[in-house]
Amino acid sequence: MSTIGYKDWNVDLADVGAIYPFQGWEVAMTIVGVIFWLGWHIFQVKRESAHLEKAKQLGDHDKVHQTLERY
Repeated sequence: MSTIGYKDWNVDLADVGAIYPFQGWEVAMTIVGVIFWLGWHIFQVKRESAHLEKAKQLGDHDKVHQTLERY
């Protein structure tokens, strides 16, 4: 099975060019990867901020320490 359209590998690979799958999708995959990466960081920052705010509201130093150890 070939994802690049070649039925036989008995060719000069110097003349073939790229031989990896999904050639031509590099830019789209990079954009999707960067969007996923940024989204994940935004999600994590919001989630961690909520946990820290909850810990601050507890007021007791020992309770704050225990809450932060769980996460």
